[in-house]
Amino acid sequence: MKIRFFVLLSLLISLVPTAPSLAAGDRFALVIGNAKYPDADAPLKEPINDARAVADELKRDGFSVELGENLTGDAMRRAFDKLYGKIKPGSVALVFFSGFGIQSARQSYLLPVDAQIWTESDVRRDGFSLETVLGELNTRGAGVKIALIDASRRNPFERRFRSFSAGLTPVIAPNGTLVMYSAALASVVSDAGGDRSLFVQELLKEIRVPDLMAEETLNRTKMGVTRASRGEQVPWISSSLAEDFSFIPGAGGSRPATPPPPPPPAPPAAPAVVANNPPPADPAPAPSTDGGPSAAALADDPTIKSLTAKIAANPDDVNALYRRGQVYASKGAYSLAIKDFDDTLRINSKDVEALNNRCWTRTVVGDLQGALKDCNEALRLRPNFVDALDSRGLVNLKSGAVKNAIADFDAALKINPRLTSSLYGRGLAKQRNGSAQEGALDIANAKAMDPNIVQEFASYGVR
Repeated sequence: MKIRFFVLLSLLISLVPTAPSLAAGDRFALVIGNAKYPDADAPLKEPINDARAVADELKRDGFSVELGENLTGDAMRRAFDKLYGKIKPGSVALVFFSGFGIQSARQSYLLPVDAQIWTESDVRRDGFSLETVLGELNTRGAGVKIALIDASRRNPFERRFRSFSAGLTPVIAPNGTLVMYSAALASVVSDAGGDRSLFVQELLKEIRVPDLMAEETLNRTKMGVTRASRGEQVPWISSSLAEDFSFIPGAGGSRPATPPPPPPPAPPAAPAVVANNPPPADPAPAPSTDGGPSAAALADDPTIKSLTAKIAANPDDVNALYRRGQVYASKGAYSLAIKDFDDTLRINSKDVEALNNRCWTRTVVGDLQGALKDCNEALRLRPNFVDALDSRGLVNLKSGAVKNAIADFDAALKINPRLTSSLYGRGLAKQRNGSAQEGALDIANAKAMDPNIVQEFASYGVR
């Protein structure tokens, strides 16, 4: 389920300052996924998918994104130089790296796939110092520097040193910098073997929540990773941001709550007989067809207002349509969200994220046949797409096809064993299928990882 994070919790960092000095186009990102290191026993499974998912999200928020996969040292150097060359005074510059990292001489180094490392001096020769990268971005005039580093992995290079410190080390960064490591200082985590790392799953979930400031988004990511791993993985954050920035342009500052169910319509009042009827008052904004708020009622929301302006200027702005659909869904305006996802898919019928989000939204409003069609198409285009498996499990659960729901949730949990929505959904499906004890265990485990999961499913109409 891709939009479920909106109703409880809701790129990478479309960070725009609250002050209007930063132009919307002055956001640049370099996203690197390095997986094929010859010295490793096998290619890493997560970095490429993680990098692609992060790059897609950043593009949706208006970043100019360069994506690099399995970069050699020369290719990484060219990629960083290209990023440096784009920076203008006041720009936002973001670096995402997934692969192997290593600390040496109290600095953290990002490693290209062709690094030849046998001594610590080789680290400084072949690796890329994170402090140096951030310092260069600052020198070029970047107002906001962001580094999201998923490189706290045990790697074969470290074992070659007689003495070494595992993981990454604190970064000494210039003012206006926000840095996040996927794990605590000097600690390592292993790839889970799924499509994406736990860190990136939680990061993407929180980045898509409208109306959050960047630091809050990363803090919520940290809490999500810590909770889902039961304390085994605790990300590290360092910030010297002087101003608030938001991942979503035009965001306010508070996290949206679960939209309450619409109140029942009041009975019509009996007509009053008066001698002189007063002029009629201006009509209140009509609700959307699903009972949620109307477009007029949400028009002044800063995020929606900004996205609507983009769509007015370019009706085929697929990123703005998709993003506004997500925000509408977070506000409970499901019919408006579906319309935006319809338009997104009109422009690009193979947008699996939009298909999955429309599947989820249709499920919430009860269009289970349309939802199932969307999820099936998303999974045809991207087999083993964990979010679509999770969404289709909810469709089957709501429609009473509990065996199919269990199969979908099983498949999602095989990819991501800590996916609480699939764990809780499977528990409900098992109970409805007659396996009360097994279902209760799944439900208890899901509630232990996410105490809000019961409220989340209630908002979907599932109890």
